[in-house]
Amino acid sequence: MAYNKPIPTPTPLTQPFWDGTREGKLMLPRCTNCNRVHWYPRHLCPFCHSDKIEWIEGSGEGRLHTFAVQHRAFGGWAEEAPFVTAYIDLNEGDRMLTVLRGVDPTKPESIKIGCKVKVEFEEANDELSIPFFRVVEEGA
Repeated sequence: MAYNKPIPTPTPLTQPFWDGTREGKLMLPRCTNCNRVHWYPRHLCPFCHSDKIEWIEGSGEGRLHTFAVQHRAFGGWAEEAPFVTAYIDLNEGDRMLTVLRGVDPTKPESIKIGCKVKVEFEEANDELSIPFFRVVEEGA
């Protein structure tokens, strides 16, 4: 089935992230001054304001911080409603907004805060793959 959801337009700032997703890697910006990972990509570190940013390959793992069930959506997302959006606490130390797979959005009581998740990628086109996270182990 063809990917029918919105497709981001990479910029010079985000291109390393999208290059990584195409290869099945979760690339994250890290400040070489304070050694902290931050999400989303920025020209300056949000912690120490250094402009010394490099890209590292993340583990692609984390834990569910919080979630919401989306009952209404537009475009290709409307076909998936209801679905779960979530904030993931990445093992590398920052938080990422995503769509959570491997859960039943009609039974939100079964979704456990703190459960382990892992990134997976869905091919959007020849240049881009979109990262999502999937529950891999119930937690906390």
